[in-house]
Amino acid sequence: MDQTIAIITPAFGAEKTIASTVQSVLNQTYPHWQLWLIADDGQDYEALLGSAGLVDPRLRFLASGGLGRGASAARNVALAAITTPYAAILDADDRFKPNKLERAVPALAEHPIVSTALDVMSEQLAHLRYVGRGPDRVLGSSAHKWVNLSMDSMIVWDRRRANGRYDPTMSNMTDLEFLLQLFRTSRTSFHLGEPLHDYVKRSGSMSNGKNVAAGMVASKTTLLRRLESGYYEGLRDEDGEGVAAFLRVSLEAEAQYEAALAAHPGLLFEDHLEPMLLEAREPLP
Repeated sequence: MDQTIAIITPAFGAEKTIASTVQSVLNQTYPHWQLWLIADDGQDYEALLGSAGLVDPRLRFLASGGLGRGASAARNVALAAITTPYAAILDADDRFKPNKLERAVPALAEHPIVSTALDVMSEQLAHLRYVGRGPDRVLGSSAHKWVNLSMDSMIVWDRRRANGRYDPTMSNMTDLEFLLQLFRTSRTSFHLGEPLHDYVKRSGSMSNGKNVAAGMVASKTTLLRRLESGYYEGLRDEDGEGVAAFLRVSLEAEAQYEAALAAHPGLLFEDHLEPMLLEAREPLP
């Protein structure tokens, strides 16, 4: 039975980080993977990696078909090309822990979507905090975001049981939008509570800036409206409401973040958001 995982990595201006990202895949204890690197900036990443001694037949190289088309368009190029049963997302400045794929594959035998806790790091790769650390557990789609309160590109999924395409019209929150597509056919995900994904917080990150991020607010508002209108056909009302409740709290956190950041310079958005989620006390299954 084929258990190959296609790892999808869009790259734009990634010359300084891509070697570390690719090396983290080469270091995987699970060998059955392909890394699809999609250049969105015209860069020859195959030559760049080759000059660093990073050469492997499992590395695949594509172009997005333009310059600056965006991560969603680049990811969709790969999704149209891959034939593997499993897929995973890895941004060009993030990294996998060595045993991420080895831990994920057994869980995929029972669950179409597998998420992992995050090791949130600075640009200098210093540990900042964990997100989602704790016991391994099954999460209903309504509860997923209450545990995985940061990004959602740490997922690995079975394309035969849950699939979709990224929405290039959205500037932010595209990982959650894609996940909502997967939840149309998958009622649960399995969460690995060990931090297996290095999530690098960039100084220009929309959710880590000094001011309230208009793009984040707009995207969260769009997702909330879609959920409230039944846009994600197949997603049960109670599951959609769980995600909608998370988005309402997150929008409230966005509105208060600028003042909180002024009072506590360097405050991570996750550290600002998490107490508000705890106060909301959304029940988890």
